[in-house]
Amino acid sequence: MHDINREVIETFLYREADLLDRWQLNEWLTLFTRDAYYQVPPLDARELPPEQALYLVDDNYERLNSRIKQLLKGNAHAESPVSRTRRAVTNVMFALQPNGEVQVRANFIIHRVRRELLDVYMGRYDHILVQTDGKLQFRMRKAVLDLEALRPQGKVSIII
Repeated sequence: MHDINREVIETFLYREADLLDRWQLNEWLTLFTRDAYYQVPPLDARELPPEQALYLVDDNYERLNSRIKQLLKGNAHAESPVSRTRRAVTNVMFALQPNGEVQVRANFIIHRVRRELLDVYMGRYDHILVQTDGKLQFRMRKAVLDLEALRPQGKVSIII
């Protein structure tokens, strides 16, 4: 087990953001455990669990893998052509849990450009990380948007 500290966690989060910005989605998927979830709660019920609200995204590993295949094949018309994104991850806080998990909270801002339009997504990440074979991985990756509405696009077509 490697020591978990701020530098290790921030490096993991920065690497993840870089993989997404460079559209390295297959490599990005390796950052997830097989029992992982990727979630984006609804804008009007951000703190409710998925059993009590209709999430914008609530993917287990298999659905996330399918989502990535669609994006990479160009089958996701909302991302054809592919968006260009730049992500900033800040205010990283973490807590080591007795069971070995690491709870992480961080702020994010994503600038997305597609077809000459700029969209900005901002919010916070609530992650659960675990160490597998000496490497950090997501057991849960949750992106809580701090938006009042999804405008002008009306949907989430990128990985937040």
